[in-house]
Amino acid sequence: MEMQEQKPFVIGLDLGGTNAVFGIVDQRGQVLATNSIKTGAYKTVDDFVAAGVEALKPIVAKVGGIGQIKAMGIGAPNGNFYRGTIEFAPNLAWGHDGVVPLAEMFSKKLNIPVGLTNDANAAAIGEMQYGVARGMKNFIMITLGTGVGSGIVVDGKMVYGSDGFAGELGHVVMVRGEEGRSCGCGRTGCLEAYCSATGVARTAREFLEKSDEPSLLRDMKAEEITSLDVSIAASKGDKLALEVYAFTGDMLGQACADFATFSSPEAFIFFGGLTKAGDLIMKPIIESYEKHALKIFKGKPKFLISSLDDAAAAVLGASAIGWEL
Repeated sequence: MEMQEQKPFVIGLDLGGTNAVFGIVDQRGQVLATNSIKTGAYKTVDDFVAAGVEALKPIVAKVGGIGQIKAMGIGAPNGNFYRGTIEFAPNLAWGHDGVVPLAEMFSKKLNIPVGLTNDANAAAIGEMQYGVARGMKNFIMITLGTGVGSGIVVDGKMVYGSDGFAGELGHVVMVRGEEGRSCGCGRTGCLEAYCSATGVARTAREFLEKSDEPSLLRDMKAEEITSLDVSIAASKGDKLALEVYAFTGDMLGQACADFATFSSPEAFIFFGGLTKAGDLIMKPIIESYEKHALKIFKGKPKFLISSLDDAAAAVLGASAIGWEL
């Protein structure tokens, strides 16, 4: 037990639908070395784990070998903290049809403890240990990427619920009825269908179709418009692009006003590509929150953007799980 406590490094794995990034992290939260593989390049989880172990060898060697590694933490889509499994993850070719015991598989190959959680929960844990949430005991992390993820911390503890899947705030239904957009989860009207990066691009296409408003976005093929294109156009004062951000921020603000009612957070912390729009997205979020929040929650929470570097944040969040094992 004493030797275990002296081991100075952990491994963090940010497992995304496109890339799997491995990092070696020290106790100060410094990412010392990284390596990556293509998640979708492997048809089976066994092939993926084997490739992951090979990718780890050169970066583990840089810190003196596996004997210097305390544990490994994994942040993954549809990750179950209690079971160490990935369950029916739609964006993983080897993980969408069932339950994958990924933590156990890596643990057996590496002979170290391995923990796993949902990727947004990992981001929240990383923010609490290394970022703007240090010292906070009640906050909600909202990740705005390809989807909308969330991690909820109450009284200093991550909320996992009875089965490990609590906190899927991206799938709170915001638009009910036939008007609701279809979501990748199979339901309609979810927050994710509107406020993710793909949702923002979809809003832009809808606005272009419904309006004759001049816009820089009209110079592009509609199907090729991305949230980055919307951000660039908005930064140049494009009226339609600004309306897209106003619409997106308004919906996020309404959602946060509802979220506040169940955990009364001291802060909402936003992470992901959409936050690069800065005030273009944050200002309408805050204005909408104040408009829709219950009176006892108005003016209370802070609205913050993650302080962690994009490239390292997810690895840091995953590694934070390793220190708890």
